[in-house]
Amino acid sequence: MNDVVVVGAGPVGLLLAAELRLVGVDVTVIERAAARSPHSKALTLHPRSLEVLAMRGLAGPFVREGVPMPTGHYGGLPVRLDFSVLDTRFPYTLVLPQLRTERLLEERLRELGGEIRWQHRALEVRQEADGAEVDVAGPDGTYTLRAAWVVGCDGAGSTVRSSAGIDFPGTRATTTGFLGDVVLDAPPSAPSVDNEHGGFLVVPLADGHHRIAGTTGESLAIPADQPLTFEELRGYVRQVAGTDFGMRAPRWLSRFGNASRQAARYRDGRVLLAGDAAHMHMPMGGQGLNVGLQDAFNLGWKLAAVCQGRAPEGLLDTYHAERHPVGAALLESTQAQTVLGATYTADARALRSVFGRLLAAHPAVNRQFAGELSALDVAYRPAEGEAAGAGEQGGGGHSLAGTRAPDLGLDGAPEPSLYPLLADGRFVLLHLGPGGDAARGTADGPGAADARAAAEAIAGSPDRIRTVTARPTTTHDGWAGRSPVLVRPDGHVAWDAALSSR
Repeated sequence: MNDVVVVGAGPVGLLLAAELRLVGVDVTVIERAAARSPHSKALTLHPRSLEVLAMRGLAGPFVREGVPMPTGHYGGLPVRLDFSVLDTRFPYTLVLPQLRTERLLEERLRELGGEIRWQHRALEVRQEADGAEVDVAGPDGTYTLRAAWVVGCDGAGSTVRSSAGIDFPGTRATTTGFLGDVVLDAPPSAPSVDNEHGGFLVVPLADGHHRIAGTTGESLAIPADQPLTFEELRGYVRQVAGTDFGMRAPRWLSRFGNASRQAARYRDGRVLLAGDAAHMHMPMGGQGLNVGLQDAFNLGWKLAAVCQGRAPEGLLDTYHAERHPVGAALLESTQAQTVLGATYTADARALRSVFGRLLAAHPAVNRQFAGELSALDVAYRPAEGEAAGAGEQGGGGHSLAGTRAPDLGLDGAPEPSLYPLLADGRFVLLHLGPGGDAARGTADGPGAADARAAAEAIAGSPDRIRTVTARPTTTHDGWAGRSPVLVRPDGHVAWDAALSSR
């Protein structure tokens, strides 16, 4: 019997499977397609996704291949979100086609001993008390896989989700957009063009092509499943810009809709959902792939701990508790951006103008939206038993529990900063000093006994904890004088001294 069957070999399924293999969990990945699609639906990796990759030592190849842009967009507004002010080593949007993201993640999975069964389609999932069965149709016929857990990373039309009877409530598509990967002999100087006729984004790709994506008054009502022709794309662009920018050599043409749905629960017994199987939405802001990767990173260490008997099954309920609100915020964001970016009434134009001025005139507002879009501001509420302590002043002030840990620069540690210390997927217990109290920066200082006890209770095993004593060399909001701090394998804070000072 497998520990885990992952259904779907897109970026979400690949990262999840790699996280499981990193700590020795047996995992089988099945994919209904015969081969990877040459067309990339997604094009961007946001700062938090790059941090996720950096925590496993993987960011380098992605950054070398991608094209960094110091901004993001909200609803296609001409006023951009400034990522350069964000507290991260990756203050930019990285333009990298999904195809390359998937191939790099597949290389990672294979390095860890994982494999993909191409052209193996999940037909049905059945649950039992101690596991689940997946009926699979492969090139040589139908067979059944048995596993302790099944994770559906199989997209918006998820077979895993429907087999488990998990509701997928939401709204149907009412708006359709277009996209095309083409060569532009005279590309525009601005990253977006919009007026009363419509709007579109223009994203340069590393191979000389450009991605054009947008909507016009005419395109909105065309069904998303109706093929897009090159002449239609050229016509839409001319209608808005008055030129087609020397458009030629179309490589891929497609449409997309604004249907927005979210799974009612991310876990049902032995079945879990991640990525598009858990949430679908209008591709505004380039958030979908990124949120899916972050789903996988949250789930991976938890599922591994349960599979290896280091944590009770109830730990998996925190996956839903932490990630479902993030998915709900994603749908709210993309629905709001759809109103801003794909509505061409006089009222909508006025709203765009007012909102654009707000972003331009108020850096704090721009920073708030940049933090949300980049996912750097995602924080998880502490468990119910920790709620009071998390908000009360103690020896370390308000607790950091649930917040994202920045890539702290460290002096005296085995690595120059925090994220490389997470590469093997263990917890990191940081004793940081000098700070508010230099003695607290030692493994034998005040709070050390509480830290060790908390760390072992959370990690489930002493060998899943890496203890590091070091001096911080970078400053970050809320971290002054913090010690000790336990960082989860996904880079969020599991515990800090404030929680022991209730």
